[in-house]
This record gives sequence, structure tokens and C-alpha cells, in this order.
Amino acid sequence: MPWILLIGGLIGVFCAAILTSEKIELLKNPHAQLICNINPIVACGSVINTWQASAFGFPNTYIGLAGFGGVAVIGAGIIAGARYKRWYWLGLQTGVTFAACFITWLQFQTIFRIHALCPFCMVVWLVTIPIFIYTTIYNLRNKSIRFKKKYKPISEFIQRHHAEILISWYVIIFLVILGHFWYYWKTLF
Repeated sequence: MPWILLIGGLIGVFCAAILTSEKIELLKNPHAQLICNINPIVACGSVINTWQASAFGFPNTYIGLAGFGGVAVIGAGIIAGARYKRWYWLGLQTGVTFAACFITWLQFQTIFRIHALCPFCMVVWLVTIPIFIYTTIYNLRNKSIRFKKKYKPISEFIQRHHAEILISWYVIIFLVILGHFWYYWKTLF
């Protein structure tokens, strides 16, 4: 789990930094060619200037820089032997739950409202999901998250089937993207 936090956090910081750089480049030159504009569908330029890319009034990438940076530091701390109190774990759980909900909203917005896919955003989606799942499992196992007895089967199910949950989540995203943009993908064959 700490390696997932460290590696996922570093990948997330890297993607957020690139997207921040691309946003700054667009502010300097609105006609700039972005490295993440690959084709009409996979193009962060189509996403980066929408209101959804600044959902809280500032670029979402700032949230990514801070959030993923914190996650990476926590992962490195655990690897180095740090022990955190329950309140700290609950704070991390709150943050990663917000991140999972936020990326789900962003997925919906980019696929169904903006009709474009940002490649670096998709990498952020891919790393946020295991960070959320495995932080949740860690907190369930260590009793940082406490359920009433009647919810214990849910907790046990999540802990037993974490790999299936992760793979299913990825497959659902893939199928939604494939289906929604099929009109374009079929032209590539």
C-alpha cells in the first residue's frame, strides 16, 4: 500500500505538473500546440480551457499538485517507518474519497459534455482509483474506518475482492470511452 501511494502520487504530480505547464502555455499563446493533443478525440487542449477544468475557480491541476504530492509524501513516510494516528488516516481517506468522486465527475464531464479525452487526465484517473481502493482497504483492516456489525459483510467483500473491484472499475471506464467514441475509433480500423 505505501508503494501505491508513493508511485501513484508521483505519477499524479507528474501529470498535474505537465497539465499546469500546458495551461500556462495556453495562457501565453492561445494558439500553442500542446503535447497532449494527439487527435480530435484525445486532446487536452479541448478540455483544459473548459469551466470543468477549473471547477473551483482555479485550475484543477493545483489540486492535483497538492493532493498527489501529499499522497506521495505519506507513502514515502510509511516506507521510511512513519506511523500515523487514526485521525491522520481518516484525513487521508477523506482526501482520496473526494479525489475518487471528483475524477468520476470529471470522467463524465469529459466524455459526455466536452466530448474529448485528456491523456494526462486519464492517467490521473488510473492512479487515483487504486490509491482510493487500497487506502480504503488499509483503513478497514486497521479499523480506522469503523462499521456497525451489520455492514461488516460489505467491508469483508471489499477486502476480499479488491482486485476485481479495481479491474471492473477500469473495464467500465474503458467500455464507456469505447462505446461513446466508437464513431471515431471505427474509422481507425
